[in-house]
Amino acid sequence: MLQLVTAVLLLVSSIITVSVGHISGARHVLDEVPLIDGHNDFPYNIFSLEHNNLDNFDFTQNLTNNPKWGSCTSCYTDLPKLRKGKVGAQFWVAYVACNTQYRDAVSKTLEQIDVIKRLVKKYPKDLQFVTDSDGIMDAFRQGKIASMIGVEGGHSMDARVGVLRMLYELGARYMTLTHTCQTPWYGCQTNFEIFIIITTLNFRADSSFVDIKEPIHNLTEFGRALVREMNRMGMMVDLSHVSHNVMNQAISESRAPVIFSHSSAWEVFNHHRNVHDDTLKMVQMNNGIVMVNFYPDFITATPEKATIHDVMKHINHIAKVAGHDHVGLGGDYDGVNRMPKGLENVSKYPNLLDALALEQPTVWTHENLAKLAGGNLIRVFKDVELVRDQLEDEEPLQDWISKEDLLKVEELNLLKQCRTFFDDEELVKKP
Repeated sequence: MLQLVTAVLLLVSSIITVSVGHISGARHVLDEVPLIDGHNDFPYNIFSLEHNNLDNFDFTQNLTNNPKWGSCTSCYTDLPKLRKGKVGAQFWVAYVACNTQYRDAVSKTLEQIDVIKRLVKKYPKDLQFVTDSDGIMDAFRQGKIASMIGVEGGHSMDARVGVLRMLYELGARYMTLTHTCQTPWYGCQTNFEIFIIITTLNFRADSSFVDIKEPIHNLTEFGRALVREMNRMGMMVDLSHVSHNVMNQAISESRAPVIFSHSSAWEVFNHHRNVHDDTLKMVQMNNGIVMVNFYPDFITATPEKATIHDVMKHINHIAKVAGHDHVGLGGDYDGVNRMPKGLENVSKYPNLLDALALEQPTVWTHENLAKLAGGNLIRVFKDVELVRDQLEDEEPLQDWISKEDLLKVEELNLLKQCRTFFDDEELVKKP
């Protein structure tokens, strides 16, 4: 009997040792592979709280204890937290509000790119500005956080393909096709009641809000051309915020892998910001990636009770449907007003890897955790660069958006006040 008890105790001890070792090794993956987050809105908080003035701003302090930042309900990021969270690379988002469209969206986007670059330059021991896939690993080997730029919303380019190319030249490596305002070539997220009105305009693509109804509009030809131009340039096409219909059309049009920088799984929680299974299968065929959003309102019907396990459900579903090669992390920190329990700020990423390994140790192997953390995004980035190199001899897109498309926008009076047209009499009149 004593021998049997001893054997059982040894067996239990070995199981515990193996489990603890595997769990402990989960977060240690982040010592080998950079954790890459696809979407952080911290630059917009700098705009809101500091007016982009970094003179009296200290990123090295715990901002939770800062009198100004500590009361911010959407602030989850500072250098101490990033370091504790083992973040190896971050897409900092150059976002400007939709009420800037047709006004000063371009100039304000440039200001946000500027503040991102100034932030990186101010902290050279911790941050390194990166514009290519190799730069991510270079920064990681130096113990720095690779800092990249994503532009959130096509309104930032003002329907001007030349502006899109200049955003790329300034370092932006993805653009989200829409945000919460429609553009003349894509539909977008907006208030549902308002969208019912604007869907009578047949040149726009669907808003993601239309997912509860039949899809109505498609990408315009100019929108399709922009996807192809982004492929030619080497800029990643980000499909977060667009409708189910437009997701599928953009993937079909794209010659390079696409990304969803901060989206989750529709089948786990039916929210218009999430990705349907048929689209997940297209992402697999496209060799793209869905980077899971942590925002409670997007991941569960009871957001006030959201936990790390709700995020895990989305990760597991995407991995099951699209495969472990096509899932990543895009927390949406600093862009939302609450986070799940267990993922309260950017210091908590290791908890997520540990929890996945504990729940399904045979599924979330060292290899699969490394893919989730950052390996998949690096692969997508490299593939986008490869397509760019293959299209080196292709001519840039020369066409402007048609005046007919522009004249159909809902904000027509505003557009006319703030934009000149090539055939305007006063514009083309000789002096």
